Amino acid sequence: MKEYSTIEFEIKDDLGIIWLNRPEIHNAFNEIMISEIISIFEDIEKMDDIRIVILRGRGKSFCAGADLNWMRDVAKYNYEDNYKESLNLSKCFYKIYCCSKPTIAVIHGAAIGGANGLLAACDFAFADENTTFSLSEVKIGIVPACISPYVTKRVGEYASKELMITGKRFKSPEAYYHRLINKSLPSDELENYLNETIAMLRTSGPKAMAQCKSLLYNISNKLNLNDAIDYTAKMIAEIRASEEGQEGMSAFLGKRNPNWVK
Repeated sequence: MKEYSTIEFEIKDDLGIIWLNRPEIHNAFNEIMISEIISIFEDIEKMDDIRIVILRGRGKSFCAGADLNWMRDVAKYNYEDNYKESLNLSKCFYKIYCCSKPTIAVIHGAAIGGANGLLAACDFAFADENTTFSLSEVKIGIVPACISPYVTKRVGEYASKELMITGKRFKSPEAYYHRLINKSLPSDELENYLNETIAMLRTSGPKAMAQCKSLLYNISNKLNLNDAIDYTAKMIAEIRASEEGQEGMSAFLGKRNPNWVK
């Protein structure tokens, strides 16, 4: 297992848990954390025993956005250096979004600026109801460019305008209203809801979940409706004939649990 300086990674049964681990600065990210998140998601793709990925933060906050010291350095970069740094940040969010396994962000304390890209790129985002959110980039004269594809997928164009152009601060209930997160819960209910979701995911076929994510990626990002007709027909035909598909249908018809349910 690799050693990391800004994140921690632990495996519990079939869960891969990624902890943002800079609690002294509210898990603000820098170029090292960005690279380490990319690296761990690349490694997780090769770990067949991991079925579900959890992303969360140590200490008082999920993530306070960009590290101020890193921002001071970036402010001195020329265009080419800025582009390289920003491209790596975009790749970080894309790696999370394209993970073949279900991803869940668990958010508390604060999610500021780029932190919203981390959570928006996950399949599920559950937040403590007292969490403070802000897409605050405009307040320092920049824009939330790298996170925008994922935030806009979640909340839509006009809610993105409201949140991004005002840069306002808001709590979890409003984040839920805009669909930036899937659930806003009191802190004493958050872990139970997370565990209930994990239990539901464990009853789904591991390969079927990965194929479902691929399906949604392609129909959302690559295919027009006409192209999707043939693509979706081929996909279901292939999956019905697959080992997991055959086992799942046999279990359903035989009124028993499929072999991936422990």
